[in-house]
Amino acid sequence: MTEEEGRFLLVNKPIRWTSFDVVAKLRKVYKTKKIGHAGTLDPLATGLLIICTGKMTKQIESFQGLEKEYTGKFKIGQTTPSFDLETEATGLTNISHITDEQIIEAAKTFVGAIQQVPPIHSSVWVNGRRAYKFARKGEELVLKPREVEIREFEITGIAKPEISFRVICSKGTYIRSLANDMGNALGVGAYLSELCRTSIGEYKLEDAETPDEIRTRVLGAKAKASDLSNG
Repeated sequence: MTEEEGRFLLVNKPIRWTSFDVVAKLRKVYKTKKIGHAGTLDPLATGLLIICTGKMTKQIESFQGLEKEYTGKFKIGQTTPSFDLETEATGLTNISHITDEQIIEAAKTFVGAIQQVPPIHSSVWVNGRRAYKFARKGEELVLKPREVEIREFEITGIAKPEISFRVICSKGTYIRSLANDMGNALGVGAYLSELCRTSIGEYKLEDAETPDEIRTRVLGAKAKASDLSNG
């Protein structure tokens, strides 16, 4: 496939990399200016990121609209301003009275079309600025709820205070907000402690490569092509 035709890449984003970090790395690997990703992953999240180059970038919007699957953990009994580990946990609530059955039943109430408020520490645009820029400056901001669809919300393990889960959801769903809402439903607070995107539509994490693996593969192919041409 030529650079003009473009490439469609399934990338396994490492923890602490931003989605932009992945784009910047692969821009250098493929020596292209026309490159973008189809759906941001937070720095503390890992998993599947779709990257397109060249003419394939025209299809990014269609990939963004696909259903997503995530696995991860949330911790009950505490909250954080960002709803995840980006900010420090505050407070400590007694959770000894929370049963496994209560956790499973609470999860069921979020399946279907729900109203969800994005985290203040998110990239949502508000008056021409990203929401997190208001939050980091301590400026007050009220975000409006939006409708999202949770098709499946399965509790896969309970080892209090950590709860393991699997979610299948629509575009625009914030799993951090889901963790916070679960904590509110249980009355003890909660925040997201681990997150991995395992699929986007029909595309699976198991078929993805890390940015370093892609770089090694591309450089290896170029070296092989050079050897053949010189031979």
